[in-house]
Amino acid sequence: MRDSDKVQSSAKGKEYLREQIKEKDFTQEKLAQLAKVSTDTIKRLLGTKDCPNGVERWQVTQIAKALGIEPTDIVDPKDWYAENSLPPEFESLIAEKIKTFCGRQFVFKAFQDFIKENPHGYFTIIGDAGMGKSSIVAKYVSEHKSPCYFNILVEGRNRPELFLKSIRQQLIDRYQLPNSEDADLPTLLAKVAGKLTWGERLVIAIDALDEVEQEPGGNLLHLPKNLPNNVYFMLTRRPYSLDKKRLLVEVSEKELDLRGKKYVNNNQEDIKEYIEFVINTDSEYKKGLRKWIQSRRIPDTIFVDQVANKSENNFMYLRCVLPAIAKGHYNDFSLTQLPEGLRQYYQNHWVRMEMEDKPGHLMEIVLYILLEIATPIPCEMIAGIAEVDECDVEEVLENKWVEYLKKQNLDGEICYTIYHASFLDFLKAKREMDSKRKIFKEVNQRIAEYLEKEMA
Repeated sequence: MRDSDKVQSSAKGKEYLREQIKEKDFTQEKLAQLAKVSTDTIKRLLGTKDCPNGVERWQVTQIAKALGIEPTDIVDPKDWYAENSLPPEFESLIAEKIKTFCGRQFVFKAFQDFIKENPHGYFTIIGDAGMGKSSIVAKYVSEHKSPCYFNILVEGRNRPELFLKSIRQQLIDRYQLPNSEDADLPTLLAKVAGKLTWGERLVIAIDALDEVEQEPGGNLLHLPKNLPNNVYFMLTRRPYSLDKKRLLVEVSEKELDLRGKKYVNNNQEDIKEYIEFVINTDSEYKKGLRKWIQSRRIPDTIFVDQVANKSENNFMYLRCVLPAIAKGHYNDFSLTQLPEGLRQYYQNHWVRMEMEDKPGHLMEIVLYILLEIATPIPCEMIAGIAEVDECDVEEVLENKWVEYLKKQNLDGEICYTIYHASFLDFLKAKREMDSKRKIFKEVNQRIAEYLEKEMA
């Protein structure tokens, strides 16, 4: 966008601007003088003077500079970065992640503090599967229109060359970088840094570093050790031991571990806020949940507290258990009988699907095929490997495991992958325990035979 383009202050921006003027003990006239704009411009941003067309961007920048704040504290980031749309490859993922987003303000505040305290750097959010790391990134990207990349192991979208290709295109589109089609990341970041105006920062968000696959040697995703001023990375990953660290940097870095004791209360509050949202507001599951709660004469506060405790601060648990309650899967359960933690939920569902009683059942074979193939595959291919009718496989995919699978259209063909990383872990644990039935050995044999036949 050009400096002469016009923008308007947001409702939050008006209030914040008013607070900052008061805090700095400025009059409107004094601020206008320091920012080298008219008093009427200040009034337009405060909302005390009509502003149908907005004010020019350079004026907002000057006012923010005079107050020591950012332009996006006054203007909504979506409007400030109006030309920067979300990358199409992640648009549906981001929309899904933020659909029922709640809380996590302590994370965003910590990141903003890191930015204000450091000229550049890496900020890493650490947490177990299901703690909401991807949703945090999605929410930030949605609000700030930041360049982003989501590493997705089950889709094979987790290689350094794919990351660079995506980020390179996003930066070229956002900052109009000529002759950059083959530029490496340090060169791209240097070019962008040279284009940033006062108060502007480049934040690149990268989700799931633990899912990256690359050859040994060098930094993860080939991220640079040094960064230009006003360039920051927001990263997420699962925990790992120090000896497995694959990212070494020579600039400021901070880690926020969601499992830390200092964040227990924050996590609990956010978990409870999410439960309250679903039982009171969510159009899809509210009715079923209210029926279950009221039929047992459970006060809302007791339901929220006990489910929050059972969740073990895991949002994925809530995204599985609350819909299951609403759909009637726990009609024979009391509140105390609900599963304790995500792994027990998966095990309960496994038993409910009669997987323990019917080893080698098609439902189990379909899951193991998805696990072993590890990339999106169509129903037809699953049926070919399992040597069953395609309609039978479709029934399993659409009605038995639908909540655990991701369905996507690839080149005009509907393909499936296992969606939840935590469920993937559960299945891998099953594979390790499969010493008697040898189902995985049979599945792998079928996959090999199918591929051999297809290549013949």
